[in-house]
Amino acid sequence: MVFQCKPFIALDTHSLFTIMRGRVDVFVVEQMCPYPELDEHDIAATTQHLYYLAGERLLAYARCYEKNANYSAIGRVLVNKTERGKGLAQQLVAEAINCCKSQWPDRDIYIGAQTYLLDFYRGFGFNTVNAAYLEDGIAHQDMILQLAR
Repeated sequence: MVFQCKPFIALDTHSLFTIMRGRVDVFVVEQMCPYPELDEHDIAATTQHLYYLAGERLLAYARCYEKNANYSAIGRVLVNKTERGKGLAQQLVAEAINCCKSQWPDRDIYIGAQTYLLDFYRGFGFNTVNAAYLEDGIAHQDMILQLAR
């Protein structure tokens, strides 16, 4: 299994379309959450799009980006419905953490995790930093992975 990690400008049109369609399928359709799925983080020069394609299908995706001067961030984490429960999510998050460490070695890593996944992210060393909140009708909680320096 080979994950690709590229900035927006390096994505070919087929890969970009497959990524965007996969994100809309999960975050808008499956989660029944009508919101502007695409944003300025997608096209930022430093954002890295981490993905795994199999032909015409997006199997896994995460977006690694600069949140602010203190944090990098991992967001839009998804595994295709047909691939869940096979360990792909663990591989994806490990790759995303490595991407953030490589791109922004002096910044801790932030995620806004859906609350049902808190224990999953704790397994990577993330810790909650505030109370749960609703984002687009889905319960989330902010988490930070402090990097050893």
